[in-house]
Amino acid sequence: MGVYDEIAEVFEKRGAGAYFGEPVSQLEHALQAAHFATEEKAPDAMVVAALLHDIGHLLEEVPEDIAEQGIDAHHEQIGLAWLQKRFESEVSEPVYLHVAAKRYLCATNAEYLGKLSPASVLSLKLQGGPMSDAQVKEFEGHRYFREALRLRLWDDRSKIEGLATAPLESYVSMIEAAAHRSKKPVKK
Repeated sequence: MGVYDEIAEVFEKRGAGAYFGEPVSQLEHALQAAHFATEEKAPDAMVVAALLHDIGHLLEEVPEDIAEQGIDAHHEQIGLAWLQKRFESEVSEPVYLHVAAKRYLCATNAEYLGKLSPASVLSLKLQGGPMSDAQVKEFEGHRYFREALRLRLWDDRSKIEGLATAPLESYVSMIEAAAHRSKKPVKK
């Protein structure tokens, strides 16, 4: 089974579910993020990261109202662990950092918080709220800082009911090309 097949299976199983208080499904949200990344002519690895940025939500069965229950599912950590087995850091790290990017933007851009959807504001509280000054400095030093910010902004835009996007199948070759290229036989 190729990486695309695994991803398609995950979306088939849980992608039709509502996207936590937003007017789109998990799959629609993912496809919209990839759509915006493609529109901005992002590198293929970033398009794949955009497509898979919330894969952690889909890997474990959690109630749709988990945030209302006051629980953070830590989807970025779950997603990171899964993605690292399949992709290089250029895909997995921006996905892992997209939650931190929201916290960063709330700490550094007064207007950003006002633009978040109510569901994103609720999850922000569960994820630790805006970053402290020390956390901001640390985040800015991360290798994938800028990519995480781009991904976060695509994520925020990807909640448009009825937006026409390319289907998941249109990303097969991009996903397979971005999948681990370093898998070589171990030399003895």
